[in-house]
Amino acid sequence: MSFLDELKQLSEKIKTFRDEARVQIHLAGEEVNDEWDDLEKDWEKFRGRLDDLWHDADDASKDVRDKTHELGENLKTAYENLRNRLK
Repeated sequence: MSFLDELKQLSEKIKTFRDEARVQIHLAGEEVNDEWDDLEKDWEKFRGRLDDLWHDADDASKDVRDKTHELGENLKTAYENLRNRLK
């Protein structure tokens, strides 16, 4: 699997966790809503980095690729944890 395919798959997992959490977020309290807002900012940052990588994949440094992947993994975990707490 190529690096970009791996990031695309990671993005889809994040989106799934994000969508599931969003469905339940309306029942949550203010603390969870604040956490959601922070995660949404990180989601936008991650999506922007992915877009940049997809357009300039050949020019992206290993450091940029690694940091984007790390951000994605952290987001996936955070959305998954939030979703699990809301169940």
